[in-house]
Amino acid sequence: MDYAAFSKRLETISAINITPFDEETRRIDWEGLEANIEFLLANGTEVIVPCGNTGEFYALTLEEAKEVTKRVVEIVNHRAIVMAGIGYSVETAVELGKHAQQVGADCVMIHQPIHPYITTPGAVSYYRNVIESLDIPSILYLKDAHVSDDILFSLAPLDKCVGVKYAINDLPRFTETVRKISADYNIAWICGTAEKWAPFFYNAGAKGFTSGLINVNPSISQGMLQALRDQDWPTVWRLWEDVLPFENLRAKYHAGNNVVAVKEAMEQLGLRAGVTREPVDPLNEADKKEVTNLLNAWGLLTT
Repeated sequence: MDYAAFSKRLETISAINITPFDEETRRIDWEGLEANIEFLLANGTEVIVPCGNTGEFYALTLEEAKEVTKRVVEIVNHRAIVMAGIGYSVETAVELGKHAQQVGADCVMIHQPIHPYITTPGAVSYYRNVIESLDIPSILYLKDAHVSDDILFSLAPLDKCVGVKYAINDLPRFTETVRKISADYNIAWICGTAEKWAPFFYNAGAKGFTSGLINVNPSISQGMLQALRDQDWPTVWRLWEDVLPFENLRAKYHAGNNVVAVKEAMEQLGLRAGVTREPVDPLNEADKKEVTNLLNAWGLLTT
């Protein structure tokens, strides 16, 4: 594989698809999943990430996670890159990763370990063991600010480490890290905190960003990406102002609203999203009303 060319293809929007659950049974609504993926593809999505956090990865059983990845690969059918989320223990992450490559995923995103006790050398070993156990490329997901970016200095030289989803909103730290890691390693830097932070990370070197909003209003997400590429800053900041209230709503309750706000917005638009699983409850009435107001402000509701 030409890892440098593949890495370049990640400098776009990584769409984190939702996992729709039935309101009564809480089982996965597979038809709803297909509808969600087709919606993303119809709106120009180039990278789709099943089993991401907006896809409620940690609410899925391992068998469900495998099946979600498999079905997304089948639905996408080479129309976009499929970046399958994997994680938990090293053995489990490798199991999920090998399944992902077997069913045809293009690469994996390795969730940061959720173990309460992490050391930097231990995290390096974790990521390295997963990367080296797989044939397809890996993207590292960094989310915990307490874990050192020294992880990246150790892992960036690996050929199969092609990208970093950086979800720590410390711009000087991120900028310093990007500048210290050689461009020869061909790392795709991806802002892991979506459109709210994308303009700031873009200037520091992250030419791609993740999005949950794209499941609801892809025109804003795609418009921001294009405006960033064009260096059209008036458009970037206009779109940023449009998206800010929605992203702030998702960030409420220590980001407890992250997924459920997306699902509520989709349902109000007639897009199949279903409910969230525990430990996330439905939105309260005030937050539901705010979703409605935002959709009206975007001109998406017809009644």
